[in-house]
Amino acid sequence: MKAGRAVRRIGVAALALACGLGALHVWVTRRARLEPPAIALPPGEVVEAGGVRRLGNSSAAREGKLWVVHLRGKPEEIGYAGARLLRDRMLENERVLLGEFERTVHPTPARWLLMDLAQFRYHALDQGLDPVRKREIAGSALGFAPDPYQSWFPTYQRFVYLNALYDIALSYEKSPLIGCTTFTWRGASAADGHTLLARAFDFDVHDIFDEDKAVYFVREDRQLGFASVAWPGLPGVVSGMNEAGLALVVHGGRAGEPRALGEPVVHALRRVLSTARSVDEAVAAFGQREPMVSHIVIAVDASGGTVAIERVPGAPPHRRALDQEAVVTNHFTGPAAEDAKNHAVRAGTSTLEREARGLELVRGLSRPATAEDAVAALRDKRGPGGVQLTPGDRRAIDAKIATHGVVFDTTARRLWVSEAPHLAGRFVAFDLGDELAETPRSAGARPIIAAETP
Repeated sequence: MKAGRAVRRIGVAALALACGLGALHVWVTRRARLEPPAIALPPGEVVEAGGVRRLGNSSAAREGKLWVVHLRGKPEEIGYAGARLLRDRMLENERVLLGEFERTVHPTPARWLLMDLAQFRYHALDQGLDPVRKREIAGSALGFAPDPYQSWFPTYQRFVYLNALYDIALSYEKSPLIGCTTFTWRGASAADGHTLLARAFDFDVHDIFDEDKAVYFVREDRQLGFASVAWPGLPGVVSGMNEAGLALVVHGGRAGEPRALGEPVVHALRRVLSTARSVDEAVAAFGQREPMVSHIVIAVDASGGTVAIERVPGAPPHRRALDQEAVVTNHFTGPAAEDAKNHAVRAGTSTLEREARGLELVRGLSRPATAEDAVAALRDKRGPGGVQLTPGDRRAIDAKIATHGVVFDTTARRLWVSEAPHLAGRFVAFDLGDELAETPRSAGARPIIAAETP
């Protein structure tokens, strides 16, 4: 009899706990719901001919192993067109991301709990977004319909989270974003006196972000046009250059405390590329809004300005001038250098080894650097002193995890973008003036830097 009462009590307690968790889930879901701004549905539908998808003044085409995307118009038109043109690729990206989440977080109640905690932490996330970016995301949400993933989060809310994915990922101690390497050359160190920036964007997740990358050419109304190398569904910026010859790339770093409110990194770089023409203007623009997480931006302009901008929540951006040939990895050297988290990055990641090897490469070059030299540096697989490393060793600049590699010539306004796999494929050249022209160049043969020899 006593055993029966104990079982009943356990059952009642389990039921009460389940009901309580269910009620908490409903409360969190309602409190955290992000409502899109009201926008008019842009007219038109996608028409495909000759391998090119078109919607209004925007288009997308698969060229080799790259998606080449031209987006024009108001923010909501850009968002809508981007989603309609690449909806199939966005669906696949989300399928992979959600599949990875289901694979790594189980059982199912653990996923629910984790999602509720994330919703609660980021319940005011859209308050830190620029109103024009909200309109763009709202356009993307409309263009993504019908949405098979609404059971996870409503479309607009999920897209807001995806636009802050870089920041959310960096807020975790084991972020897959602490691994990027950037080289810069200017003046006498670069061929013809041009200014070069070469970067590897390391993101140790599913290869779809490498195999399905997109090169965006965006001309938003009353803004500077720019190029961005990312993935379908993200016209925000992690690696980009504008028509004035300002190039910006971002590296993960650790210092200060992550915040649930602020401007996402991809929106910050997008905003600055849309308005700034020089590194001086870029530094000032980054100081206008608070970041969510710490990071390092490398900025290079057409006149040869080259700086690293160290950003930490709650602190003004720190500007660090770079030498004629320089290497930047993932640790802070300014006011945040003594932060315990920065010390942990220095001690526990490959940032110092990659910096040391990178300096050997740029200082050992016996001639002014060309784009081909920049690609060779990105593909380097040795450690400091030229030590042979096993393939995929995280101490290598090319650890075979790069989602994309890109070389910017800010003087010529030209960029070279890597094809899969990682940094071993061809680097395809794009002329920014041609791509941002009123009538962008037709698809055809483009200059390339050859794929790596096996």
